[in-house]
Amino acid sequence: MTTRNLPLIGDVGILALVYHEWGPVWMTPHHVLTRLARYFHVVWSEPPHDWRNFRRSFNRQHVLDVNSELSIPPGFHVYVPEPWLPKFCRPSWLEGFAFERRLKRAIRRLMREGCRKLVLYVWHPQFEPALSYRDFDLKIYHVDDEYSFSPNPPPTDPRELRVLKNVDQVFVVSPSLLERKGTINPHTAFMPEGVDYQLYATPTAEPEDLAPIPRPRIGYTGNLKLQLDWPLLRELAMRHPQWQFVFVGPTMKGHGIKGYISEMSQLKNVHFLGPKSVTALASYPQHFDVCIMPYRVDGYTNNIYPLKLHEFLASGRPAVSSTIRSLWDFSNVIALVDGPGDWSQAIAGALQAPATCRASIAGRQKIARDHDWGNLIDSLAFTICERLGPEFSAEFAELGHSTSVVNDAQAPLSPDFVRSMG
Repeated sequence: MTTRNLPLIGDVGILALVYHEWGPVWMTPHHVLTRLARYFHVVWSEPPHDWRNFRRSFNRQHVLDVNSELSIPPGFHVYVPEPWLPKFCRPSWLEGFAFERRLKRAIRRLMREGCRKLVLYVWHPQFEPALSYRDFDLKIYHVDDEYSFSPNPPPTDPRELRVLKNVDQVFVVSPSLLERKGTINPHTAFMPEGVDYQLYATPTAEPEDLAPIPRPRIGYTGNLKLQLDWPLLRELAMRHPQWQFVFVGPTMKGHGIKGYISEMSQLKNVHFLGPKSVTALASYPQHFDVCIMPYRVDGYTNNIYPLKLHEFLASGRPAVSSTIRSLWDFSNVIALVDGPGDWSQAIAGALQAPATCRASIAGRQKIARDHDWGNLIDSLAFTICERLGPEFSAEFAELGHSTSVVNDAQAPLSPDFVRSMG
């Protein structure tokens, strides 16, 4: 492929069945799939609306936030299921019919792009029915969470077991998930979270809403959710009124979260700055004095791999975290602690360390650079080509595994970036 405004391997198409809508809050599928679109055509298929809320599908076409400040390859498309193809709870035959129609309309979009090889990319066990379709040359399951969301996860659900066994390739995001599910399918690979290294490591001006907050700043960026240790955060804020605790991100749904935020908002040294765009969010960590990952430690959080891990490391700032499993391997660059006393001591120690210690900053940033999304997705794209066969492995080899070539393939968003399949 010589035309740089198209995917590098343009005759391969990926249909991604994703369990949440495209939007301004980026999670793992956003980072992975937009970058895969530099190699292949990608269709992000949104979950269908409930049949009782068909009007939402009409409105969805107009409210999609396509993050226009980002350079997203033109090979990336979003499919919003048509109003007449909603999610039916019953009868099962009707939902099966609607599911098949949605699948075929998304596939048709890839076929119109000239894709002769089709890859099914499943992001949740709920999409198991798609595995029975023969249209696909390769079927992938990406395990990026513990989908029970339970603090005491049960054994792997039978439906997920079937998905793990019946796909051609599995990618797993965390060490614990790999330990639990990595032996079910022989074609399983560890794919950790990454970071847009240049975005987070390049010095930026201090955000306007952060500038009035005095130092020292103890900062967190990301979703404000139930899995954070809110009692710990409240205790730390009350113990240390001289420290300013800054939270940047949207508030997620969950029992009690709004109560915690409302209570902590009454403290003069606690600041909730709200959600930010993908690019604006990157400016905050480098203007914190200490970055924190204050998770509750339980069976759920021990299975996650925080997106913010390498974002914080790329900023060069010191970080303190709870002792969740995925961070054990980074204890040389992150302080791992339990309990308010140890947290207080670790944050105080980080504040006393020289902020400009080049060796410490370089050590953190080296690890982040190794986890740049460009490197990770280059490896993932190679695995896809390898599984498709020698022809595609050879075509990928001709690219030289060069992320610089991939970066050249980026182009600004076009007006028709988000399209329905109608």
